[in-house]
Amino acid sequence: MDLRYPIGKFEYEGEPTPEVLKRWIKEIEDTPFQLREAVKGLSDKQLDTAYRPEGWTVRQVVHHIADSHLNSYTRFKLALTETNPTIKLYEEGKWADLPDSQLPVDISLKLIEALHGRWVCLLRSLKPDELGKTFQHPESGKIKLSSNIGIYAWHGRHHIAHITSLRERLGW
Repeated sequence: MDLRYPIGKFEYEGEPTPEVLKRWIKEIEDTPFQLREAVKGLSDKQLDTAYRPEGWTVRQVVHHIADSHLNSYTRFKLALTETNPTIKLYEEGKWADLPDSQLPVDISLKLIEALHGRWVCLLRSLKPDELGKTFQHPESGKIKLSSNIGIYAWHGRHHIAHITSLRERLGW
């Protein structure tokens, strides 16, 4: 198994159908609960264990999901209220080294739960023309909101799998 991509990389398979979008939104809705379950019962020593050599610790992964999904939620709102806005990138590796990435994971678990509650409400309200709205990513180009839903459904599963596969490998 590729420790960096335990569920594989995101694969865009063309314009998502309404059924695919519904499934992706459900995955985003479930992410906070699956993440909480993935870290349940872990000690501080376990939370401070890297999921792979040269990788982030479990604690950093949890805080990264909060950082990343906050950025994504903001990008959705920008795309819905502006015409193809150019989004700002952030240095996720540097963010993972900031002092708030050493806080108890429960802080980010609560944040992710609240954020996903709002995000899912927004996603479920989107009309077809809104799903076609875009933002400009400085590295990836024009990103459609419909495909970005899939990217973030994958992103949550991807990082949860980092934690659950580590637990399996180490017998936690």
